[in-house]
Amino acid sequence: MAGTVHDGEADLVTVFSLQATPTDAASWVGLARRAESAGYAALLAADHPGAVASPFVALAAAASVTTTIGLGSYVSNLGVREPILLAADVATLDLVSGGRARLGVGAGHTPAEWAAVGRVRPDVAGRVRRCMAVAEAVRALLDGYPVTVDSPDLVAREARLTSPRPVRERIPLTMGTANSTLLRWAGAHADVVGLTGFGRTLADGHRHEARWRVDQIEAQLAHVAAGAAGRDTPPALEALVQTVVVTDDAGAVAAEQAERVGLTATELLATPFVLIGTVDEIVAAVAAHRRRWGVTRFVVRRDALEPLVPVLARLPGAPPAPDGSGSTRP
Repeated sequence: MAGTVHDGEADLVTVFSLQATPTDAASWVGLARRAESAGYAALLAADHPGAVASPFVALAAAASVTTTIGLGSYVSNLGVREPILLAADVATLDLVSGGRARLGVGAGHTPAEWAAVGRVRPDVAGRVRRCMAVAEAVRALLDGYPVTVDSPDLVAREARLTSPRPVRERIPLTMGTANSTLLRWAGAHADVVGLTGFGRTLADGHRHEARWRVDQIEAQLAHVAAGAAGRDTPPALEALVQTVVVTDDAGAVAAEQAERVGLTATELLATPFVLIGTVDEIVAAVAAHRRRWGVTRFVVRRDALEPLVPVLARLPGAPPAPDGSGSTRP
C-alpha cells in the first residue's frame, strides 16, 4: 500500500523528517536551518508536557529562520490535550510559518502526563476512544466547523476556531500508532499513518516492546488498508526509525540491536524501523521498504541528521542543495 502526502510533496517521493527538541536557542535555530538546507522534509518536535520544550513555541522559533521546511508536533498526546487549545496552536504555527504547519497525534502512553493534568490514565480502549474523539474535533476546528461533544471521553461545547485561521485549507494530519483500531481510523481519515512499531508499554512508561516481525508489520498494514478502503487517495505510510548507523559492518551492528528486540539480524534489517549499513546499503533498504511495505516517509532522530545527508542526496528526484550538500527538500 502506498499513497500521497497532501502538503505539496510529489506522489510517492521518499522523504525524511527530523524529530528533535530544543535545549538552547542558538543550537535550535541552527538545527532548523541545517535540516532545511540538508533536504529534510520537516522538522518535528516531540510533545511530552513537563519533559520537553513546548513543541509549538519551538517550531514557531524554527519558522522564523526557515522558509520551506515543514513544521509539526510528533506526536501530541490527545489524552491530555484539549481540542480547541491544540487547534489554536496548530493554526497559529501555520500562520507564522506561512503555511508550513503539520499535526502529528497519538493516543499517548506516559502515565505521568495524565497525572500532571489530574486525570487517571485510561486503559487502552479508553485512550483509543479519547484519541479518535479529539482528533476528529481538532480536524473539524481546523476545517472551520463548530464542535459540540458530550461524551465520557470528551466534552466540548460550541467550540469554534474563529481566529487565527490556518493559511492552508487543510493541515496535514499524521496519526502515529501501532494500535489496530487507530490504524484503521488513520487509514480512513489521516493524511499520513505514522507506523511506530510499538508494542506494550514497559514499566517505565516510556519504552515499548517492539512489533517489528514481518507478520506484525503486515498485520498493521492490513488494518490501514481496511480503513482506507473506498478513499480516492490513501494515506502515506511513514516509519519512525529508532536506529540509524552508517557503518561498513551492518551485520555486527544489527546483531547487537536484534538481540534486544528478539529478532535475528536479518529480520531486523528487513524492518523499516532501523537503517543500518553503508550509504549504498541504506539507500537500497529505503527503496526495498518502499517496494515491500509502501513506506515512503521516514522520521529520524537528531543524531541522524548529518549521517543521512549522503542518503538524502541519493533519493530519487533530489536536486542539488543550495549549500552544496547534494540534497534539498523535494
